[in-house]
Amino acid sequence: MICYLNSIKNNDLIQTEMNFTLRKATKEDLPQILEIVNFAILHTTSNYLYEIQTLEEQAKWFEDKQKKNFPVLVADYCGKAIGYATYGTFREKIGYQYTVEHSVYVSENFTGKGIGKALLLELISTAKKEGYHVMIGGIDAANSESIAFHLHFGFSKTGILNEVGFKFGKWLDLQFVQLLLK
Repeated sequence: MICYLNSIKNNDLIQTEMNFTLRKATKEDLPQILEIVNFAILHTTSNYLYEIQTLEEQAKWFEDKQKKNFPVLVADYCGKAIGYATYGTFREKIGYQYTVEHSVYVSENFTGKGIGKALLLELISTAKKEGYHVMIGGIDAANSESIAFHLHFGFSKTGILNEVGFKFGKWLDLQFVQLLLK
């Protein structure tokens, strides 16, 4: 997968090619995944946790994903995970067994470079191959960029849960989006 990394040098925009690959995550990726997660926890409302996660907590999360046969994909740039995507159980009741809830996170230094797009497309493809019927996303309703991103890939808005989250001293609304995996 190729994307372009823009930088400014002497007031001139320079576009350099950036090669990254998508692959299954390994335990060696956990420190970088943890860094991405903890940035989101501390600085955004894309994750409603308050306290940063430890490496042990992230390892437990990863083991749980593996045990349940859920994918954890990473975007690898020069041997470093710069983004990740996964899905998991939407709800525990058997009637929801064909529905998954997904997450896509990209390192703050690599957003807007096509990495999230590549991760989401691969995640959708994986879910289809695994026989899932619906992919759900829960997005902070104020995150218009993430909502637009999902709509671009065929997700539809399905409802807002008002003031179900609280972070940074304010109530947060949760926008649900879904994609029928046809």
